[in-house]
Amino acid sequence: MFRRLSNGWGLAQQSFRVLMLDKELLLFPAMSGLACLLVLASFALPLWQSGQVQVILEQKQVDIGPLGYLLLFAFYFVNYFVIVFFNAALVECAIIRFRGGDPTVGDGLRAATARLPQIVGWALVSATVGVILRAIESRSEKVGQFVAGLLGMAWGAATFFVVPVLVVEKLGPVDALKRSFVILKKTWGETLTANFSIGLFVFLAYLVALVPLALGFAVAGVPGLIGGATVTVVLWILISLASAALNTIVMAAAYLYASEGSVPRQFDAELLRDAFVKK
Repeated sequence: MFRRLSNGWGLAQQSFRVLMLDKELLLFPAMSGLACLLVLASFALPLWQSGQVQVILEQKQVDIGPLGYLLLFAFYFVNYFVIVFFNAALVECAIIRFRGGDPTVGDGLRAATARLPQIVGWALVSATVGVILRAIESRSEKVGQFVAGLLGMAWGAATFFVVPVLVVEKLGPVDALKRSFVILKKTWGETLTANFSIGLFVFLAYLVALVPLALGFAVAGVPGLIGGATVTVVLWILISLASAALNTIVMAAAYLYASEGSVPRQFDAELLRDAFVKK
């Protein structure tokens, strides 16, 4: 376990070096986040105007009915489409860099656009699973949430490599899921510990970002608190974007090595050979 954690930390560090070479990769999670906010607003505003939000807030359990599940499916589908589209663009750029190229934002967007059929198919599958999990959760406040949580974690792990499979191998949603699970069995330890290492680093970075807030209040009182809070929020946004980009870079590197046996140029060959066990 200690060795896996050490390998995971090494992969996280090397992914950070890739991000420093291509800082424009931060634009993909930024565009994804902004698009998701617009999607949320496009669904939330009509519900708010209809008065349904107030009804939901006043009731502990709500049977949303067939129409409600249809709207939920539509929301999930559009949201997943946006997320997968920009993740696919980022994966393409990371793989170009791994293979010695110099990617641009346009390269990523063009690759994602060329995979629209695969992305739409996967968004449909993801939305369907999301609605099923929501239905299970609504059956019972405690048991349903527990079961849905376990199933959701298993689904998230099994589908971890779906995006790079869609980008590189151009498989349909069912075949991409099967392929993702095969790759996961080869890499699960290092992939998950690398993401854990990134998560730990991000948590520490969030804490450090609180320093301007504390200093502003200590030096200038309320005006300083406002200024410090502004700096802290900006730093938190940048940290969130970096976290999303780093996790995707790790995923792309793990996929490339596990599927092709090739070592990305920015990664240590010995570390990858020790980290991934071919089965």
